[in-house]
Amino acid sequence: MQIWVDADACPGVIKEILFRAARRTQTKVTLVANQPLKVPKSELFDSVLVPGGMNEADRKIVELVAEGDLVITADIPLAADVVAAGGQALNPRGELYTHANVGERLAVRNLLDDLRGEGQVTGGPSGFTPKDRQAFANSLDRWLTSAKKKS
Repeated sequence: MQIWVDADACPGVIKEILFRAARRTQTKVTLVANQPLKVPKSELFDSVLVPGGMNEADRKIVELVAEGDLVITADIPLAADVVAAGGQALNPRGELYTHANVGERLAVRNLLDDLRGEGQVTGGPSGFTPKDRQAFANSLDRWLTSAKKKS
C-alpha cells in the first residue's frame, strides 16, 4: 500500500499534510510530475519525473498504481482509471473516489466540460479554502486508518 500524488497541480499545503501523515503512519508517498520536485529526505518519500506533455503523469500513475493504493488527484478521468485499476483516489478537497461514485463524478465532469465548450457554463471551481484543507486531512486520516487495518 502506498500513496501516489498527481503532483503538478497539487497544492503545497496538501503535500505537507501528506508528508506529516506518511511519517506518522510510515506510509510511502511518491510524487509524479513533469517537473523536478523537492521531497523531504526520507525513505518514505520519492518522486518520479515524467516527460512534459499532456497526461504523461496520469499515464505513469495508472501504470504504477497497485490494488489498495491511494492516488491524490483533482483529475476525475485519472481517478476513474485508478479505481478501474483497483486503487482509490482522493481529491485535494477531501472527496474519495471509489467504484461506488467515480462513474457519476466522471459523467458530471464530462457534462460540465461539454457545457463549457459550448459557452453555456463559465468559470471553474471555487478557491481552495481552509475548510477544504481540513476535509482533505480528515479523509486522508480515515483512509489511512482503514488501509492499516486491512494490512
